[in-house]
Parts: sequence; C-alpha cells; structure tokens
Amino acid sequence: MLNRDGQSRSTFWATVLPPTLWVAVFFLVPLGIVWLYSFGQNEGLTGISLTGTFANYVRAFDPLYLQIFAKSIFVAGLTTLLCLIIGFPVALAIVFADEKSRTWLLMLVMLPFWTNLLIRTYALIAVLRTEGFANFTLEWLWNNASGVMTFAGLAPLGDFQPLQLLYNNFAVVVGLVYVHLPFMVLPLYAALDRLDKSLMEASLDLGAGHLRTLFSIVVPLAMPGIVSGVIITFVPALGAYLTPDLLGGPDSQMIANVIERQFKRANDWPFGAALSFLLMYATFIAIAMRSYLTRGKAVDAHGI
Repeated sequence: MLNRDGQSRSTFWATVLPPTLWVAVFFLVPLGIVWLYSFGQNEGLTGISLTGTFANYVRAFDPLYLQIFAKSIFVAGLTTLLCLIIGFPVALAIVFADEKSRTWLLMLVMLPFWTNLLIRTYALIAVLRTEGFANFTLEWLWNNASGVMTFAGLAPLGDFQPLQLLYNNFAVVVGLVYVHLPFMVLPLYAALDRLDKSLMEASLDLGAGHLRTLFSIVVPLAMPGIVSGVIITFVPALGAYLTPDLLGGPDSQMIANVIERQFKRANDWPFGAALSFLLMYATFIAIAMRSYLTRGKAVDAHGI
C-alpha cells in the first residue's frame, strides 16, 4: 500500500510539476516583472527605477487615454453585439442541420483558425481597398442598374465613386467581427445543442409563434452560452492590436496600439506596463462578471 501511494504521488508530481514550472517561468515571472515596471519610472534612455510610484496609473486616467479606453470598449462592444446577431442564427442553423451537414458546417466555422491572422487580415485588405472586390462588386451592380434605367428611358445614375471602406472605424469593426465571429458561434452552438428540443415543439404546439418561442424558450435556456460567447468575444476584441493597426487609420487606434507605442516608440515601459495591467484588470472584471452571471443561471436552473 505504501509503495502504491508513493508511486501515485510520484506520478502526480511528474505530471503536474513540468507544466507548473513552464507556466511559472515563462508566464508568471515575466508578468510579475511587467507588473513591477508599472510602479517604476524611466531613468535615462535604458534604465528603469522601481520607485513604487502610482504616477503611471494616475497618468492613465488622463482624459486622452480615458477617451481611447472608452473608444476601445465601444468598438469591442459593437463587435460583440454584431457577432451575437450574426452568430446566433448560424449556431441555430447548425444545431438543426442533419448530422452530415453539421460536421461540414462546424468545419467551415473553425476553418479560419487554420490560417494565420496576418494572412486573413491582408486578405480582408484586398476585399476592402478602393480597387478591391467589394468596390468592384458595387461598381458592377451600379453599372447594371444604370443600364436598366437607361433601357427604361430614365436618367442613368452617373459614374460610380468607389467607397472608402479601408483605414477607418468601419474597416476596424468589420475586421474584428470577421476575426472573432467563430468565438461567438462555437459557445452558442455548444449551448443550443444541449437544449431539449421537445420544449420548442411544445411551445409551437401550444400556439406560440416562432419568434415568441425563440425569445421565450430558446434564448433563456441558451443564456449561459450567450454569456460565455460574449465574454470570449469581448475580451480579445478589447485587446486587439493587429486588426486596428492594419485596417484602421490614425483615428481608429485602440488601447492595444497605444500600449505598443509606449513600449516600442516612446520607450516608456512603466507607463505601457500600467496601461497593460489596467486592460488586464478590465479583463478580470469581465471574467468575474461572466462567472457570477453563469452561477446565477445555474442556481436558477437547479431551483436552489
């Protein structure tokens, strides 16, 4: 018995210790160093003095940076809302598809994860640029509509003017929705797939329409998946860097771009570290809210 217990403990430590050391050395220690930097100040060109000051956090509440934080939250919130509006019907369609089609639909949802984010972003640039596929399609529709009006004896529409779809807030939101939509669809699918479909059938049999069944039966029962999808989408969208950097213009930068400039261009590591941890604190608050809301739903479901 003792040998068996000793062998079990050895197996436990052999399994747990390597990943724990890896996380500690390559995640917790660097994170702790950056956290210490947030309480320091620059000395010369390369030195940082850990003085324990809160000046960097106070500076982060300057109206300029608060405005950027507010804009980042708004853009991330709009992205999450659009992902929810688009993703819910997609997840619902996958749930009600047959087994063979469901497999292919799920593969299509996960297919973007097989391609590097940088490549996908440059592909989106090719779609949204002035001479890109989007403007080409709009120009084709415009010219055909103008031809139909000329054939009908009406005045033509005139020359098509390409739309400025790139390097603005519109492009940033489109890019973020494009990147983060799978993060919304998959949790929604997992929640909707566990629903008791007989409840929806009973609602329809009792005279409720499809919309009423959707909002009175499906949405409340899928709320844990909705909350998870919202958090999983909102958090990375809030800290997005590459998408606004490549698709946005000077007025489309988010807080992650400001943090990057503090570390690389301004060489103000303490202030960049403070901004980074404020963003991390916001992420922790969002995760805590998700846990609280999910726990509340679980308690209600069990009738406790």
